[in-house]
Amino acid sequence: MHHADWWRDAVIYQVYIRSFADADGDGLGDIAGLRSKLDHLVSLGIDAIWINPWYPSPMADAGYDVSDYRAIEPRFGTLGDAETLIAEAHERGLRVLLDIVPNHTSDQHVWFQEALAAGPGSAARDRYIFREGRGPNGDQPPNDWRSAFHGSAWTRVTEPDGTPGQWYLHLFASQQPDVNWHHPDVHADFLETLRFWFDRGADGFRIDVAHSLVKEDGLPDMAERNWARLPFRIQPIPGVHQTDHPHWDRDEVHEIYREWRRVADAYDPPRVFVAEAWVPDPSRTVLYLRADELHTAFNFDFLRCRWLADDLRAVIDDTLREHRSVGATPTWVLSNHDVARHVSRFARPQRTGVRGHHLRDLAAEADLALGLRRARAAAMLMFALPGSCYVYQGDELGLPEVEDLPEESLQDPTWERSGHRDRGRDGCRVPVPWSTATPSFGFGPEHGAEPWLPQPAWFGEFAASEQDGVDGSMLELYRTALGQRRAEAALGEGEMAWVASPEGSLVFTREPGFGCIVNVEAEPVAVPEGWTFVLSSAPLVDGRVAADTTAWFHR
Repeated sequence: MHHADWWRDAVIYQVYIRSFADADGDGLGDIAGLRSKLDHLVSLGIDAIWINPWYPSPMADAGYDVSDYRAIEPRFGTLGDAETLIAEAHERGLRVLLDIVPNHTSDQHVWFQEALAAGPGSAARDRYIFREGRGPNGDQPPNDWRSAFHGSAWTRVTEPDGTPGQWYLHLFASQQPDVNWHHPDVHADFLETLRFWFDRGADGFRIDVAHSLVKEDGLPDMAERNWARLPFRIQPIPGVHQTDHPHWDRDEVHEIYREWRRVADAYDPPRVFVAEAWVPDPSRTVLYLRADELHTAFNFDFLRCRWLADDLRAVIDDTLREHRSVGATPTWVLSNHDVARHVSRFARPQRTGVRGHHLRDLAAEADLALGLRRARAAAMLMFALPGSCYVYQGDELGLPEVEDLPEESLQDPTWERSGHRDRGRDGCRVPVPWSTATPSFGFGPEHGAEPWLPQPAWFGEFAASEQDGVDGSMLELYRTALGQRRAEAALGEGEMAWVASPEGSLVFTREPGFGCIVNVEAEPVAVPEGWTFVLSSAPLVDGRVAADTTAWFHR
């Protein structure tokens, strides 16, 4: 699949670098560790990797608080290491997407330090969103906006003369001040960052919080809108058209991406973008994917979908219809570094839907064997759908969520900002188990420091070494399915057609000559006449596809 529009049918593997592989033994993953695992990724059958932020950062939010966008965090390596990694990936036929964080910087970024020192009314403060407080002494926040990590979205600074001063906006942690996208310096600096990495061989970027950036003039209170009646969160409520939000998904954001697209298209081959845009429904998502904007966007409706046939079919239909309207290709994803792993979500009853923060509430009802069976079926469904797919590190090992991390080990800023009510996202970020050879399950060297998040004793059961070459393992299923996907002319970009099937199941065809049966919760489904078996996520039962199983056929 090495062609100019490679991204339209690619399988892209997400590397959460701090948890992937630790070569120097400091307990944190690094570029050298990633380089050592490139052959694992090639053997998996993927087309590209996306690397979470590897820039210098105080790590208040695991690297999403960037202090320098055109350098490498010393704990991860050097700029030379990054250039070598990109070159080695390209030699193996893998493309490399980086992560860019345009909504906010670190509070240690030189710009923000200049802004603090310069004082109110200065040009340096105009690059961020500083405002006077409300109330007689200015001791109340400028408006009622809330942080996605809990608490107010505003923090008051102490001015250079020692007096309480202005407030600055941070839609996330207080160490992540939002930049002002109405300022020309912001536009120019991010364009320079894009070119810096494109010039070093990066094939594109994943854009963090792509639906944010632009804030409504005047920064009106949320209470003035219907939004006041809705729970505040980065993830909008599906089906609720929230287009007048003062800082999420504003129409003005699209001009920024037209500007970025012109930069990407100036390269040969053109570079590509994928948006992290949590918006209400596919009709808003595809606005980011018009021909002169971004190339793809994560399909969070599919990620959030319950393992129920009607829900899956509706999300697939909506996704394909809306993407078709702008000539874009869909993406499909089951897990990432911000949500509970799908093995554990699928291990619970699906009737009420399962979000990450609900896992512990439903712990007594969890059936991990069922979750793994459904995860196998879901992966094969995803790989058979039109478009491109994302695999989060550890998906190919069947890793469950680590739900019982000790409280003292939790590092997600959500934990502190919620007053220890929301455990945050650390459970899906526990370092990957590669083997049973070292105390860190091969994540780090024999005598290295303990991993930055503790691995449970049972992680060794899921280690890559324990699955490599083992018939029926999750790792071998991924390798086989992705190899077959690459070999099948029908798979990747294109169309699909539904075939009538029993309630609780999904059956569809793709041309030329491919058929897929997904039995979600029906009695075993008969295989249509003339279909010949190719691969299944679980053994067929008397020639039929049993519940929680996906099977591929030629027809």
